Amino acid sequence: MKLVPLNSHLEPVFSEYVYRNIPHYYFFIFDMKHDRASTEILLALNEQNQIEGMMLTYQERIVQIRGNIEAAKALLAQLDLEKPEIQVAKEHKNLISERFGKVKKTFDLELMTLKKGEESLTPGHPVERLSIGDAEDMALMMRESDPNWWGEITTEKIAAKMHERLWLGMRVDNQLVSIASTILCEWGSNIGTVVTHENHRNKGYATSLVSALVDQIFKTSDLALVHVESDNIPAVKVYTKVGFKPYRRYYVARVEKSD
Repeated sequence: MKLVPLNSHLEPVFSEYVYRNIPHYYFFIFDMKHDRASTEILLALNEQNQIEGMMLTYQERIVQIRGNIEAAKALLAQLDLEKPEIQVAKEHKNLISERFGKVKKTFDLELMTLKKGEESLTPGHPVERLSIGDAEDMALMMRESDPNWWGEITTEKIAAKMHERLWLGMRVDNQLVSIASTILCEWGSNIGTVVTHENHRNKGYATSLVSALVDQIFKTSDLALVHVESDNIPAVKVYTKVGFKPYRRYYVARVEKSD
């Protein structure tokens, strides 16, 4: 097993490999296309120079590892970041604790997918496209909804990338109560944010927003994806209602390098 950084010579082989399974390698494809400068990919090759695994490092913080257990172990051994968030296949979770002494937070992540023609859309409530003027309310809602995940989200961060994403929202009495977003890609779109204010949950707002997003996604591509924490039962129910099906489960750990 040899580890080789992705280069122009290997890129055609890499592309052919990851496009065989877009959901599993979604962010390997996405980050290379949309932010190559912040993306590093390390390939694990066998003696025949065939890909056995790979590791994505994004912004020197987010890490995803794919491949068999031998490849995953070799790739993890090369990781040298202070406080990364690492995603591995669920069956490889023990590799994290073996490699890192300080595991701060862990959770299981469910990847769900939906193919065009299999959707069951439930519009139900009026949905509108959001603008920069909504960024402050959006940031506040996200921070309050999940401070561990979105605690560092600011108005400025949302506004700066507003043009890159499709943001949809719902209002009650002129107050923003539910939001959702995606980045539209012709090869598949991942729903990255779905948040409903705690005082307005269980009213079908999230289902309407997800339905509206899926409708827009399928005007561009044939594949919609969403990553959701496995124990977030209400969210899983929303996606299932719209037609999403479980595809694969991952293990995510926020760790610190041992002294």
